[in-house]
Amino acid sequence: MFNKNKEQKNNPFEDENFNKNTNKEAEETEDTKAEPAAEENKEEQPKEETIEEPQAEETNKEADDTAKLKEELDALNNKYIRLAADFDNFRKRQMQERENLLKYGAEDTLKKIITVLDTFERAKKSVEALSECDKIKESYEVGIKQLYDTLDKIGLKKIEAKGQEFDPNLHEAVMRTPTNDYPLHTVIDELQTGYKLHDKVLRPTFVNVTDEAEEKNEE
Repeated sequence: MFNKNKEQKNNPFEDENFNKNTNKEAEETEDTKAEPAAEENKEEQPKEETIEEPQAEETNKEADDTAKLKEELDALNNKYIRLAADFDNFRKRQMQERENLLKYGAEDTLKKIITVLDTFERAKKSVEALSECDKIKESYEVGIKQLYDTLDKIGLKKIEAKGQEFDPNLHEAVMRTPTNDYPLHTVIDELQTGYKLHDKVLRPTFVNVTDEAEEKNEE
């Protein structure tokens, strides 16, 4: 029995000092393992910051590129609008010039024909008093009417003046007659017929215009 008790005392797993040392070693081992883990966490934190900084720089760069592209797009849009407006103005000018060419292209030709009409007008006046020339006058009236109708379709118009108020844009006063029989500045006679091509004056009508009559002094 003595031996049994001695064996129990010599059992290292039942020794209190052994158990304390074992627990202490276990705690030191856990602390040793925890320290590298904490150091690893400390080392990982700067790595996260290093990753975030390039992302922020990339975001700023993308924003700058977007703003730059927007400015370029606005500039191109403004340029396109200006070009479209210039082209529209050019197209309108071309259309106007074409219309004017079609409308007034016969101007020089008609100016030459006007002198022929003057001859017809003078011939008409010269035969008005001849009663035995009825056939000649009739043929003449038919011919000149046909000519005037044709020219009227082209756009040539007579400028009527007699009995109207003098208009410097349409009439040219080559004579002035003082009289009280008509209102002042009234055309009382056409000396030479004027013509228009549509709304453009080719030649004004030469006219005689009324002027103020001198008052007679009674003695």
